[in-house]
Amino acid sequence: MEESPEPRAGEQSGPPAADTAREPVVLTTERLVLRAPRESDIDAINAACQDPEIQRWTVVPSPYERSDAEYFVSDLALNGWRTGENPVWCVFERESGALVGTQGLALRAGGTVAEIGWWATKEFRGRGYTVEAATAVARYGLAELGLRRLEWLAYVGNDGSRAVAARVGFRFEGTLRAYAEQRGQFHDSWIASLLPGDLAD
Repeated sequence: MEESPEPRAGEQSGPPAADTAREPVVLTTERLVLRAPRESDIDAINAACQDPEIQRWTVVPSPYERSDAEYFVSDLALNGWRTGENPVWCVFERESGALVGTQGLALRAGGTVAEIGWWATKEFRGRGYTVEAATAVARYGLAELGLRRLEWLAYVGNDGSRAVAARVGFRFEGTLRAYAEQRGQFHDSWIASLLPGDLAD
């Protein structure tokens, strides 16, 4: 699992950019619904992010407090959609309505390149849900946003996230030494990319 940057509560996010603003988009798959985070999701997000594995492999705050979930929903995700620079989805199982995880895109290079990130709740790992959700987000980014390149990065050793990326169709490009920062420390990171013609069927 890997995730787009999530600052701690109280940190500032950038001002809305009118030329890139987007309304939240709902994505659906055979088993899942992906939609923008809501206030009603805060407790479920807070509970999921108590998982040591999510804290180990992502940039969520550690320890994770309810105020961090509140900030994620009411500031980070809201402004991510408002600016168009960081669309974020909560992923839910259609049948039960339970939170499965999150997905996010961080756009750069004038909106032609983005990094994808995710985390999955421990109860729903190993069922192919993250692959299903990430494929939907990748298709949205490449087809609807017109991205020329989608990147996946994860700290070296995050074999679960690497397996998901491979199943989505990402092509591995190498290891970036001391590249990704997590709570003041820099980690070696794997990098892979997905181009419009690379998506797995």
